[in-house]
Order: sequence, then structure tokens, then C-alpha cells
Amino acid sequence: MIARPQAMTAEAFDAFALLPENRERRLEWIDGEMTELVSNDTLSNVTSRLMARLEVYVTDHDLGYTTGPDGGYIIQGNRLIPDGAFMPKAHLAKPSGLAYNPVAPALVVEVLSPTDHPEEVQAKVGLYLDAGIGVWLADPEARSLTVYTPGQGARLLRREDTLDGGDILPGFTLPLSKVFAE
Repeated sequence: MIARPQAMTAEAFDAFALLPENRERRLEWIDGEMTELVSNDTLSNVTSRLMARLEVYVTDHDLGYTTGPDGGYIIQGNRLIPDGAFMPKAHLAKPSGLAYNPVAPALVVEVLSPTDHPEEVQAKVGLYLDAGIGVWLADPEARSLTVYTPGQGARLLRREDTLDGGDILPGFTLPLSKVFAE
């Protein structure tokens, strides 16, 4: 995230984010402050690898749908844009078409970038968990992924481990060696 948060109301943020000149920007609004998310090719590659496997699994099993790094959600009043998400049919049968969907996904994927601040990332993870959303937090530099499940402890996985979908995506598995290339 960029280090220049701007304070504003939710209504002002929504109006600003939906301006034609801002529709391609990745803007979040957390606790009254707007930030713009930035990416790089390493982050994008890890996100693509994770989301491609997740999308295939979700589609093949007719479980719902996934969104990528431009799908926004309203989580506890905040406007968040995870790098990816899984929305089960039980939550919402088809995409809402809204810039910030008011229906929460079951799982979000966040991939750390070099500009992320650890305290901001943990605050965001806390928002998701408090809303009952599972989190997969990938760290491309450490080649690790932390699985956060609401009501449970965090589970750190390394490149040599296999990620599983747990209760959110039963039967889903992914060797992290396929996500974190050499």
C-alpha cells in the first residue's frame, strides 16, 4: 500500500472511487482512510498462480465463483480489495456487478508486497477474521503462506508444504512449490 492515506467519509470515498478516472485504480478505505494499492510482477505472479488453481477447483466443483485483484468488498463498513477471493454460492450465486460487493466472501487471498506495512496487514487480516472470512496470506519473499481460519490459530506453510482448503474448500489441495517458483 502507498504510505499516503487520506482521511474521508465512506460516502466521499465511494463517490471518489467511482469517478471514471479512478475506476482502474485499486483503492481501499479502512477506518476512515483511503489508500491505493500497488503491485509488482512477483506479487502478481504469485496471485495468478494461486487464483488460477483456486478458480479451476471452484468452477470444476460448481462451488460459486472467484474474484481477482480488482474485486472489492465491504467488510465491516470498510472497502477492501483482496488480491483474490472465493464467494460460495450459499453467500451469493453470481457476481454483484458492484465496485464493492456488500456480501462478504468466505475466503480472501492476500499477497504481500514490498510496500506493505506489517501492522497494516495484520489489521486487515483481523478485519477479515472478525467478519468470519478465512485468509490465505502469501509472502513471495519468504516463499510461505499463512492460513488464517476464524476461531483458530494461524498455520504457517512453507514452499515444500501442501495447502488444503480446510472447511471452506474441502478437497482442495495445492503444493506450494507450484505457487512459489524457484
